[in-house]
Amino acid sequence: MKFTTPIATTHFTSALGGITLAATRAGLAGLWFDGQRHWPDTGGWRRVDDHPLLCQAAQQLADYFAGRRRGFALPLDLSSGTAFQQAVWQALLAIPIGQTTRYAALAAAIGKPSAARAVGAAVGRNPISVIVPCHRVIGANGSLTGYAGGLERKMALLELESGLSKVSA
Repeated sequence: MKFTTPIATTHFTSALGGITLAATRAGLAGLWFDGQRHWPDTGGWRRVDDHPLLCQAAQQLADYFAGRRRGFALPLDLSSGTAFQQAVWQALLAIPIGQTTRYAALAAAIGKPSAARAVGAAVGRNPISVIVPCHRVIGANGSLTGYAGGLERKMALLELESGLSKVSA
């Protein structure tokens, strides 16, 4: 992940632990749980706890974790990834709440049916956890595989969303 523009950041505590949010001028660029794998180099980032987009993101996440929100309405900046990663991350946004998909299906969806492993690597590098729902991707045999935020969080997110999918939008 390469972040080349000025980054504003904040930190808050969610139902699943501490979260760092990051924003560029273009939109929300990061959401990482404390201790998550693939943590970016945050040198030079500026903490701005009253940043409007970061406050909006934190509120939407609080509502989501409380079961009051099914999706997110935030501008996203996915430019930190390669073109391939960005294609995968965009495809993640199409997975409906309460549903899962497999890496091979995601690879087929982006027109790269033989790239399931590369898709898995891109999913693992998703810079905006939860909002870009990489937790909705499961293994070929239906198992919960790899989640940079930890499998316990992945399971908790899927359980939360199975209840949210029954709530009207």
